[in-house]
Amino acid sequence: MKNSLVIIVFLISGLNLFGQTNPFDIEIEPMNISGLGGLQSFAFGQDSGKWLLIGGRLDGLHRRQPWASFDIAGHNNQLIVVDPVSMQKWSAPLSSLPTSIQEQLSSTNMNFYQEGDYLYCLGGYGYSASVSDHTTFPNLTAIKVSEVINAITNNTNFTSHFRQITDTEFQVTGGRLKKINGVYFLLGGQKFLGRYNPMNNPTFTQEYTNEIRRFTLIDDGVNITINHLPSFTDATNLHRRDYNAESQILPNGEEGITMFSGVFQQNVDLPFLNSVTVDSNNYTVNNSFQQFYNHYHCAAVPLYSSSVNEMHTVFFGGIAQYYDSSGILVQDNDVPFVKTISRVTRDSIGNMAEYKLPVEMPNYLGAGSEFIPNKNIPHYNNEVLKLDEITADSTLIGYIFGGIISTDKNIFWINNGTQSTANSQIFKVFLTNQTISTSSHDLNEQSNGSLQMSVYQNPGAGILKIEYQLRETNIVRLKLFSVNGILLESFSLENQSIGKNTFDLDINTMNQSGILIVQIETPFEKAVQKIIISE
Repeated sequence: MKNSLVIIVFLISGLNLFGQTNPFDIEIEPMNISGLGGLQSFAFGQDSGKWLLIGGRLDGLHRRQPWASFDIAGHNNQLIVVDPVSMQKWSAPLSSLPTSIQEQLSSTNMNFYQEGDYLYCLGGYGYSASVSDHTTFPNLTAIKVSEVINAITNNTNFTSHFRQITDTEFQVTGGRLKKINGVYFLLGGQKFLGRYNPMNNPTFTQEYTNEIRRFTLIDDGVNITINHLPSFTDATNLHRRDYNAESQILPNGEEGITMFSGVFQQNVDLPFLNSVTVDSNNYTVNNSFQQFYNHYHCAAVPLYSSSVNEMHTVFFGGIAQYYDSSGILVQDNDVPFVKTISRVTRDSIGNMAEYKLPVEMPNYLGAGSEFIPNKNIPHYNNEVLKLDEITADSTLIGYIFGGIISTDKNIFWINNGTQSTANSQIFKVFLTNQTISTSSHDLNEQSNGSLQMSVYQNPGAGILKIEYQLRETNIVRLKLFSVNGILLESFSLENQSIGKNTFDLDINTMNQSGILIVQIETPFEKAVQKIIISE
């Protein structure tokens, strides 16, 4: 037993041998504004340092009972203005606006983008009294941010600063709206009609777009003209919602977007681990990279270093299928809340890798939160921060607001509405210059490894399905350990073929529950993961 334990500790610690000196450090500092309630999955715009918060939910994780899930009481039917410097908050009800605008702007998971002074909100899911049911709204609403903020802070009328059009191409919730040069990209998402029910009884219809929809928008302040461009359609790789899509500077120096992770894969109810790179003309699926942390939408910030042509994207908490425990990946297919703060870095030739930062979120929070950038920080037209121009020892680059805060990792099946809330706390986000940084970010070796190991459990049959990729025909050694490091099974798999391989492991006779450790090793590479076994 002692020898086995020594072996597994060595394997775990071996994952940290390739940590990289970080290009920057991130620090978060909590602050509170009196009277500011919690909010999650909302839209925002900003002007002159003030924020305009629209839509979203006032409660925590949606409940699984159809009568309680996404109820009207949790709708945000206020427009909220926040000044994080003077620490003030103002609000006004939506009730003075036309009904169709009220309904859309009290919905959750709208797709939104601010262009100049106008915030464009598309779609969103919520209750509509007009159709007497929950729906995804087929609307685009344009909001003149500066005028609405001024009206709310001065308690004057703001109705003339909202305009709305109807377009079924915008009937999307849980996607992401970005822009490359002059073209808008509506990436992924779904059309969800009816009351949510996780048991899939006939209370709703759900249709993923499976698309990247593109359009141009001309707005003269009175009329909004939309020109739809050809969409990119891919039922396998673009089948994503409730995820992070972030503006990027690509290796060729041009603007782009990366679609990170998201849910759910078509053949299994688990997040995607690969990513999709989008440029002005096309998209490319990146299967040589896997993102293990921060799978659902959370606050995220993109930073680009032109001097070394490196693109960094930092993610703050949220929900993920994996988390780190003492240097080893833990796979939990219940996809829990996590505290992880990570970054994904793309180098000058396009290779991507994932790193875990030494700082964590203070609680299980971040899902449905937003990073609100400090507009005074040098940035590109697509709001990617210019890392090389952030030269102070410590710089306030923006804020994290809202999202869900959970009392535990896994609450969905016990959720009665008390296990989570919408977070009301604000976090200042500081970037520490590399020259004074003393810590290192831990490389997740499996993120850019070729094995791409994943483990699936079939609880009824007591089978672990272990999948892995090979670059060439080779021998594979597979070992299974208990959580205490005791070797339970060992297999030598000869002549495994190039590409995807699958091994079914019967765990019925092992009398093991809780956590098992799976190790795969070839002559070139090794991967180790913990897997949480369901009863």
